[in-house]
Amino acid sequence: MPQNSLPVLARALPIAGLFALLAVFAWPVRADLYLAVAPAVAGSAAASVVADVASYGLLALVALAGLLALWSLVRDRAAFWRLVCGGVGAIIAYVISEAVKLLVSEERPCRVWDVATALACPEVGDWSWPSNHSVLAAAFATSCIVSVPRTAWFAVPAALLVGVSRLAAGVHYLHDVASGFALAVLLVSLFVVLLRPAVGRLPRSWTSPQLRDHES
Repeated sequence: MPQNSLPVLARALPIAGLFALLAVFAWPVRADLYLAVAPAVAGSAAASVVADVASYGLLALVALAGLLALWSLVRDRAAFWRLVCGGVGAIIAYVISEAVKLLVSEERPCRVWDVATALACPEVGDWSWPSNHSVLAAAFATSCIVSVPRTAWFAVPAALLVGVSRLAAGVHYLHDVASGFALAVLLVSLFVVLLRPAVGRLPRSWTSPQLRDHES
């Protein structure tokens, strides 16, 4: 493994591990946590805000990734390719998440418990574990941070808000969210490392942005 791959994994593995542990510890108390949070939020003045974040908050991270791709394509081609590699990891994480949902078929908590929720419960067959929104939020955030670390000030709280809002809106358990985060952080970071040698073999014109005439 290349030496410069170690910092990526050294940061990612503990974070993924912490989220995995959170999922494990949240599992036995999943019902208590859900019943303490979801109905309270649904009956509060914040219900509509939580529902909007749960439904559309992911778009903020998509926008960040898009802007970062445009900027890095021109200014920092190495960052651009790290973002691309992270994007591959994000796709793989999402596919695995979908496959696991179909295999496990965990019912949504809003179908198990007869309580009010800020969001309408998804249709039957739209399973709960893990949370796809959380997978995608963590995947976009991790890709952006690996590409340009200073984006963490926005990407981290945005991803956490999306995940927590899925619990607060009543459509997921906490372990659904934590598992999604763990899966995404691990796979995105892993694919950034695994694909780095392939990026290194790309033509130089693909990996080194051409300076504009007025910058020469």
